[in-house]
Amino acid sequence: MPVTLQAPHVAPAAAAERTEHWWHRATGYQIYPRSFADSDGDGMGDIPGIISKLDHLADLGIGFIWLSPVYASPMIDNGYDISDYRGIAPEFGTLVDMDRLTAEAGARGIGIVMDLVVNHSSSLHRWFQAARASRDAPEHGYYIWRDPGSDGGPPDDARAAFGGSAWTFVPEVGQYYFHFFSPAQPDLNWQNPALREEVYDMMRWWLDRGIAGFRMDVISLIGKDVDERVYEEGPFLHPFLQEMHREVLAGRDVLTIGESWSVSTETGLLYCGHDRNELDMVFEFSHIREGWHPELGKFAPKPFDLVAFKHAIFSWQDLTRDDGWHALFLSNHDLPRQVSFYADDQTHRRAAARTLATVLHLLKGTPFVYQGEEIGMTNARFERIDQYRDLETLNHFESQIAHGVPPEVFLAGANRNSRDHSRTPMQWSAAPHGGFTTGTPWIEANPNFTEVNVEGDKAHPDSVFAHYRRLIALRKDSDLVCFGRTEQMFADDPDIVAYQRRLGDERLFVIANFTGREQLRDLPDEVCGPAECVIASHAGRDEVPCAIALAPFESLAWKL
Repeated sequence: MPVTLQAPHVAPAAAAERTEHWWHRATGYQIYPRSFADSDGDGMGDIPGIISKLDHLADLGIGFIWLSPVYASPMIDNGYDISDYRGIAPEFGTLVDMDRLTAEAGARGIGIVMDLVVNHSSSLHRWFQAARASRDAPEHGYYIWRDPGSDGGPPDDARAAFGGSAWTFVPEVGQYYFHFFSPAQPDLNWQNPALREEVYDMMRWWLDRGIAGFRMDVISLIGKDVDERVYEEGPFLHPFLQEMHREVLAGRDVLTIGESWSVSTETGLLYCGHDRNELDMVFEFSHIREGWHPELGKFAPKPFDLVAFKHAIFSWQDLTRDDGWHALFLSNHDLPRQVSFYADDQTHRRAAARTLATVLHLLKGTPFVYQGEEIGMTNARFERIDQYRDLETLNHFESQIAHGVPPEVFLAGANRNSRDHSRTPMQWSAAPHGGFTTGTPWIEANPNFTEVNVEGDKAHPDSVFAHYRRLIALRKDSDLVCFGRTEQMFADDPDIVAYQRRLGDERLFVIANFTGREQLRDLPDEVCGPAECVIASHAGRDEVPCAIALAPFESLAWKL
């Protein structure tokens, strides 16, 4: 039966008393398991490989790992199509391995935050296998079915995010099922109470095994109304999240992060306001969308616009000044490498990597480091479409070529924005394949692994890793960095990012050059004078000059 709960229409909460949680001072680290570390030479990263690298993360100062899916899966979408929520994919290991990872990470003060993918399952999940066999099966109601349209075709012309119709016909039941993504990823019917209880019971099972929380994949889709063709942030979303909190999360000291491609500053606090009893924070993508063509999307990227980027970033800093909390990131498994997209991955790679980190990590919120970001890994720049493995990239290639887009034009966009750039193997050393595997990796390693790798970076006098470690330590030790309010400066400057953080009488001033050219700026009197330089991408300075010359991709932060 459909739920009868109504969508909320409430104003965001007013400023609330601050309650400190363990994750406020922690920095997250995302691991994409198949590309992190391979322990057995089969070319696929695995859980024992992750365990072998935990000291690297402890040395960095990481507080928790966001672990992309390791559940049993046919891997049509690299694990985001789950066939058993309580099983581990054999290529990644076993449940015993997973329990050992949780314990070994915990012994180092690192929590494990698992990816919760419950907008959809795999079409090979036992629920869907029963659902497609008979309309009388209880599991049939776990998915979204509609009768054919009047012409015998799909019930409507909705398109899937990965291309093609969002509806697929099943002759055994004479109906179409809905899939927002691939036909191999049928959407779960959250309006079915039995389905919701299955999900909640699974979540409790994982939490009881000792994990530290969940990152919730495309969670803003679960409240959809397909008949009204409202998919993102549909009418049932917040009642479902509040029920999930009540049934699973309340009373547990765990972290929840929702992913939403539609959340805005108008709706953000509905997810994470202090009195909402829903989620702790949200991954939002306004700063990412600024780099996409408004009609052609991510595979036709726009030139980077720093002013638009700053507007997106600081709008969320303003939103969460007194309420809610924010997830800070520039890259993840769905995005290109940040130093390639936002900065310079060639001449000034190290400086650019350190400056991107400074700007992000000194904002208010919880920073996330994506694997390899801490050494300044770059996009791979593949030359042929057969080097790509990503379902989204391959499907869009076929579609756009069919519509007359020249292959070289599509590849230029893919080499800027494809998800595969973040999925090439982690570069541990100058050994073959970057030391990721002794076998043949599932996707080619970036050819620059001989120059860009963990061993080499840690030994370098301008180590990106060491810079990240200092930033992570600052957050742990400083109330100002953790909780101070953010005030943007130079909002319309196309080349400079600058802001202050304030908490009581304490102030932090951050400035960064986002170009490969020297930048000269006059600074306001309120920040000039002797100050403690807490971190610098180049040489530190013991005062804030009223006229500053910033080297290419130079950044500094002073406690005033």
